[in-house]
Amino acid sequence: MTDADSEFLQRDRSIHPPAFTPDYKTSVLRSPRRAMISLQSSLSEVTGPAFGHSELGPLDNDLILNYAREGEPIGERIFVHGHVRDENGRGIPHTLVEFWQANAGGRYRHRNDRYLAPIDPNFGGCGRTITDANGFYYFRTIKPGPYPWRNNLNSWRPAHIHFSVFGSGFAQRLITQMYFEGDPLIWRDPMVLGIPDRSAAERLIAPLDLGAAVPLDMLAYKFDIVLRGRQQTLFENKLQGN
Repeated sequence: MTDADSEFLQRDRSIHPPAFTPDYKTSVLRSPRRAMISLQSSLSEVTGPAFGHSELGPLDNDLILNYAREGEPIGERIFVHGHVRDENGRGIPHTLVEFWQANAGGRYRHRNDRYLAPIDPNFGGCGRTITDANGFYYFRTIKPGPYPWRNNLNSWRPAHIHFSVFGSGFAQRLITQMYFEGDPLIWRDPMVLGIPDRSAAERLIAPLDLGAAVPLDMLAYKFDIVLRGRQQTLFENKLQGN
């Protein structure tokens, strides 16, 4: 945001894939055909929301238990952690981080998901948390499975977790995806291959972190989210403010 006019500044989009990416077929109909128009941010977009820990439930960041009904969900238990940082490496405190994903079989709990993998009755696939004073966040979950999608004859999405990060205003909501180190489907995925900057795509891959793993229980993956600068995380909604 600038001090002079209280407007959000658009991020540098040179590292982002173009809206029209023919190899990613659904982008053909969704991409704009005319130049974008810049509109002044409204007061409500630059002054809210405000989130607090009192708004979270005790299991909101535990996807293993927050939807369990008759036992725990099926699949590999994992721990995901990281920091939300600015371009200087400083943690961003009190930031709402939301996450959602498919289950271990690669199916979302959504009425439009028709993949033949079964719904896990004990897994909802979504959660949220708020970063601490140092910008740190973490959650437990089941490692999602890959799934087929109708892009080409045999297209598969790599295992991934979706993230949403809220800033100080609604116009600052940023959305991205996290992939897992070592997944052979990553560099076959049209969404990933549509990113022109290879280093930007690599920043979406969470490395295995054995130092944070829980022995005899779960592996851990580290995913830092950087909001600005050369090391910024690639965000899908690239027209949003920083």
